[in-house]
This record gives sequence, C-alpha cells and structure tokens, in this order.
Amino acid sequence: MVLGLILMLLGACTRKAVPTRPAATEVPKVVDLVHADNLDFKFLSAKGKAQIETNGEKMPNANLSLRMRKDSIIWVSVSVVGVEVLRAHLTPDSVQILDKLHREYYAGNFEYLRQRFNLPVTFQQIQALVVGNYVPSSDVNTPPTVSTEGPLQKVQYQQSSLFVEQLIEQTRQRVQKLAVKDQNSKTNFTVDYSDFKPLLPQPQQFANALLVMIQPPNGPASTASINFRNIDVDKERLSFPFSVPSDYVRKK
Repeated sequence: MVLGLILMLLGACTRKAVPTRPAATEVPKVVDLVHADNLDFKFLSAKGKAQIETNGEKMPNANLSLRMRKDSIIWVSVSVVGVEVLRAHLTPDSVQILDKLHREYYAGNFEYLRQRFNLPVTFQQIQALVVGNYVPSSDVNTPPTVSTEGPLQKVQYQQSSLFVEQLIEQTRQRVQKLAVKDQNSKTNFTVDYSDFKPLLPQPQQFANALLVMIQPPNGPASTASINFRNIDVDKERLSFPFSVPSDYVRKK
C-alpha cells in the first residue's frame, strides 16, 4: 500500500506542468488502495453441494446448479436426493422462486428477500457474494477505511444502517471474508470464502467453498455451507429456463 502511494506521488511530480495553469496535486483515491482482483465474466456456471441449518435444524444435503449472466440473470436449481425442490430466477428488477415441494411460487422484487432475511439486498450484492467479489460502497461521499493486518487488507465503510467489513487476502487479492451488520435490525451477516483454486486456463483464483451465516438478534443462526465444483467461465452461452406450472399457487 505504501509503495503504491509513493509511485502515485512520483507519477504526479514527474508530469509536465502547463505554463498557464499550475499542476494540480494528485491525491490517490481510496478505491485505488483496495487490492481486490474481482472476477470478470459474461457467463458462469457451477455445480455444488450445500448443507443448510436453520432454526437449529439441519436440512437434508442439497445439490446446487448455478448459472449466471453478468449483471443480468442469476439462476439456481436446488435438488434433494435427485428431485428438484426449488428453482430461482433473479434479475436486477425481479425475483421469481418456484417451491416445487409445496407447489407454490413467488414473483416480485427484492423487497421479498429484504423481508425474508431482514437485510437490505440488491442483485449486484448477491452477484458479488456468489463469486466472491469486492463490493465497494455506493456512497462516494463516505470513503472506506483501509488498513492492513498481516496478510489481510481490511476495508470498512458505513452505508445507511449497514456497517460493512471485507477482508482481502493480499497475495491472491480475493475477498476472504465479508461481514455486514445491520444496526437497525441488529442482524449480522457473514460469508467466509476458502478453498481457492485457479479458474483454468486463467490464473485468477475462485473460492470453491463458502460458509454463509445469518445471525438474528434473537434465536439461533442460520448457516449454509456451499462447496462448488465444475466451475466454467465463458465457455458457452447459457440458458435460464423458468416457467410456472398452471396448478401452482402464488405465495404472498
């Protein structure tokens, strides 16, 4: 970080000044000091397994199928013992969920997820969470605090009622932990990323294991341990099939 500051200052000093206008002093932006190498892609697909525990009860192990088109669609299919029980189709403006176990469906917007998990959430945040990308603050007037603790870079910022902290492993420049505290609801949300492997043929690292935890102010935490495999990036265009059977009941 210090070396980066020195290089920026040297670059500013060696520029030629315009005779009619004094050269402006360049101050490095905080975002330039965040050492995160975000994954860039058009299409991404992956398969995996999930172990979920909610309200103190462990759910049956589930198989996941994930497909994404960057900034457009997140598609997820969940199966248990070979039978699909849930399918979700998310876009920046819509949330559609098929509950095949109870023959119900939900169609609406992200307000449903905000109420369900008691946390403000957007499409872009879910996309970044899944692939382990650094999420910058949307408030340009409140820059984050950046510090270094051993091999980790700590980035913290306040956004509305949310206090966000991200730990970035500096060697691979990938997010290792995301922690969000909602000061209104007193809910804590964390994601731990591990088992990093290169996305061949590219050297960029991808977290094959995620541990997601939602801790409400009262009651037990809900956790999801996800292990990905067969991760493909930009190998082919993907389809995102989603239709609601006529006998399904819409959930309010």
